[in-house]
Amino acid sequence: MRQLPLTKQQLIAAMISLSLGSASQAALTINGSTDTGSSARMSWGGADSLSEARNIMYKSNSSTITKTDNGSGATFASNNNSYNTTYSGKFGSSDMLPISTDSRSVAVIDAETGESIYEKNADAARPMASITKIMTAMVVLDAGLDMREEITLDAEDFVGPKRASSRLKAGDRLNRAEMLLMALMKSENPAAKSLARNYPGGYSAFIRAMNRKAQDLGMTTAFFGDPTGLDKRNVASSKDLVKMVRAAGNYDVIRRFSTTKSYDFFVSNYSSGNRTYKANNTSSLVRDGSYPIGISKTGFINEAGRCVVMETRVNNRPAIIVILGANSSATRWGDAKNILNSLATRRTV
Repeated sequence: MRQLPLTKQQLIAAMISLSLGSASQAALTINGSTDTGSSARMSWGGADSLSEARNIMYKSNSSTITKTDNGSGATFASNNNSYNTTYSGKFGSSDMLPISTDSRSVAVIDAETGESIYEKNADAARPMASITKIMTAMVVLDAGLDMREEITLDAEDFVGPKRASSRLKAGDRLNRAEMLLMALMKSENPAAKSLARNYPGGYSAFIRAMNRKAQDLGMTTAFFGDPTGLDKRNVASSKDLVKMVRAAGNYDVIRRFSTTKSYDFFVSNYSSGNRTYKANNTSSLVRDGSYPIGISKTGFINEAGRCVVMETRVNNRPAIIVILGANSSATRWGDAKNILNSLATRRTV
């Protein structure tokens, strides 16, 4: 059955119900999908991604990651699940993907074993463009803020290190959850900046939190200068971005929002009037739906080239893919499909 987009009224009603406690959560059904807890992470994109994200948005501790060990590799726990951000490759083994790529920097990690199964210039820090917004989302969710709170875009949200096109306007009003969806799915820069501006302590505190989070995750090459990725100073190696994507996998909201194919936003604006903003995911692979993708984010500025990070599950094995510095969109998606197809034929025993 085809699922219709959530209306803003359904969204708010769902969030109110979720904030009331476990009894309301148990009874809540959105578009025919009931939250069953453990099943939430078994879906990899698709029509139910957004409704499931609404279901888990207010689940207790769903957005918190707590560092539990600071040894040679940082270990974190979330929702009673632990994961490690240290990886070791087995080069020259039969587990390495027999491929070549054209992008400047690539890393592919078997997320089950933590082993590197393909690398190309994976240790060099490079501009990451809008891949930044995954870190932005984690910092927002870590703060435990009210996702129903309405945020109004200011003129300053449209000012950044670079000029970038946007279909949003100063005075547009959306709640925090919708701004987060805008940032992850459509990669709207003003939405990301407004989330940072409305962070406890303000914009500067948000940037400090981004860099502190990167340090906690063991991202030794990473630096964040803004929440959008328009700042060319936002850099990290492909290996470090694998750590960021792996951490983001413990936030079900990021999983659902980043793999939502499309959404019709109802945007309020006192000055210019209300309107519907029809948005599609920036990833052609997510929109197409031919590959199992659990997390996705694209990026582009001239200094970074075309970039993409994603989590996938092929042959019942999870993998994280980072592609930086492709010289064209065709190169980026060509490398991504090459990797995904190679994963599908990889020997897993």
